[in-house]
Amino acid sequence: MIRALYSAASGMAAQQDNLDVISNNLANVNTTGFKKDKIEFEDLLYDTQRAAGTDQGAGDQLPTGIQVGHGSQVVATEKIFTTGELSSTGAQLDVAIQGDGFFEVQLPDGTLAYTRDGGFKTNSNGQIVTSNGLPVQGFQAVPAGTTNISISSNGEVTYTTPSGATNFQVQLTRFPNEAGLTSLGGNLYQQTAASGSPEVGTPSQNGFGSLAQGYLELSNVTVVDEMVNMIEAQRAYEVNAKAVQAADEMMQMANNLRH
Repeated sequence: MIRALYSAASGMAAQQDNLDVISNNLANVNTTGFKKDKIEFEDLLYDTQRAAGTDQGAGDQLPTGIQVGHGSQVVATEKIFTTGELSSTGAQLDVAIQGDGFFEVQLPDGTLAYTRDGGFKTNSNGQIVTSNGLPVQGFQAVPAGTTNISISSNGEVTYTTPSGATNFQVQLTRFPNEAGLTSLGGNLYQQTAASGSPEVGTPSQNGFGSLAQGYLELSNVTVVDEMVNMIEAQRAYEVNAKAVQAADEMMQMANNLRH
């Protein structure tokens, strides 16, 4: 009965983490470029009271054993990098990625981070930056007097000024294991040993996604799915709480026994 208490308690803790993940997904349903998390569970150690295959004598073996588990725990939370729907904004510096790839930005400490949020701005020096002021790598500064900015699906950028046009190429970055990236917040991800080394390539080529100027990628969270997951997590939590209550009542009955 003591084992039942701890097993059910571990299940309640796991479902609490599950609800936390679901809540974070729902909270970011309107976050540009947000990728939803998926939680994964695993069972804990087992108490083996009789091992399967044990020799019973005369060549007889147990076909099955007796094992009692100790509950569950969260083993991973994985980012799902499916492309979200695109929303038309008409802004020249709003750029969405359709398919694989990230924009590369530079953090204040000089290290690099990666984002799917293409809601770019210009700072006082004409530099292309994120909404948090982080410089976007690969973009040249916008010259003073620029009348038009054109970004093609394959990453060719053209700045049009009264004195002429400036052309350059923007690249995207991708990773062998996107789920291995670590989330920094602020719509940013950073490379880890699990993600593998970054690969740089031209949009619309060799499996890289294409760019869509005047659009932003919305979150890939589906509210209906998350609501269903929330109900399932709540019911699982309630069942584990019932198991705790049942174990407690059984212990109470055992304590009240009279000779």
